[in-house]
Amino acid sequence: MGRTDRMNLKGAAMLLMLAGTGSAAAAQDAGDQPPTVKLTGTLRDFRRFDVEHGHPDFEQYNTGHRVGLVAPELDADGRPVLASASGLSVKTQFRDSTGRNINPALYDPSRGDVAGSLASAGVAIKSADSFSQWYRDVPGVNLSMPHTIVLEWDQNAQKYIFHEHDDESTSRREGFFPADGALYNDDDPIYHHNYHFTYELRTRFRYERGSSQVFTFFGDDDVWVFVGGKLVIDLGGVHGAVSQTVDMDRLDWLEDGGTYELAFFFAERHLTRSNFRVETSIFFEDINVPMASALFD
Repeated sequence: MGRTDRMNLKGAAMLLMLAGTGSAAAAQDAGDQPPTVKLTGTLRDFRRFDVEHGHPDFEQYNTGHRVGLVAPELDADGRPVLASASGLSVKTQFRDSTGRNINPALYDPSRGDVAGSLASAGVAIKSADSFSQWYRDVPGVNLSMPHTIVLEWDQNAQKYIFHEHDDESTSRREGFFPADGALYNDDDPIYHHNYHFTYELRTRFRYERGSSQVFTFFGDDDVWVFVGGKLVIDLGGVHGAVSQTVDMDRLDWLEDGGTYELAFFFAERHLTRSNFRVETSIFFEDINVPMASALFD
């Protein structure tokens, strides 16, 4: 291979890296691993249910981990839809052959997965109408603003990691509180944080079959992750920190070399903790967040 050809190949690799798509491990092999990836989403702040103009889904429920609250596909607007106000309670986790928690809907015994157990449960979300407000700007119901998280490359883990968690050894509540000092700014008088918010994040990546592209979330409360419009992580309900992992090679609707959206939906609905940890081996592209359109009181 000539010098010009080598330069062209390196240039192509750099363009791929800068686009934020593909396998982090592959880029690391090429020596082009960026130290950080910035992703910007929309933060929406709500009032708790028991105050004036409060939202019925915030602070009212304490449910434990639920699956099946949302439909398996996004709606025409690209947002989750309530499928059941109660869902199913997760009594024991479904796991893959390596012991990682997985979405029960992706359970496949032929892969060596280990079945967990589910049970019927009570209401976790008031209604489809109340849920439809979580990830939409609604005057008089929520306030919104952009919020950026920064994933940092961990050389030892060979993953990008974003981690804001509560240190249970201290009396203060640390963690993921992006609405502190902003929006409604209705800090809790005991824990001194602005709870009761949602966070919506969209990004893209190029799927590379066999390259170990994995995405893990660990935290609380509700989290739903969709790839190509289909649900792959289901951590619904008001619960303590819990994790799920999706291995992209398990998703039979992905075509090798195709580019897909990963849509991430988070909700912090209840005092007192807010844990948020992302681990991924995937390059993601930051999609420009739309202007917040409901900065209303």
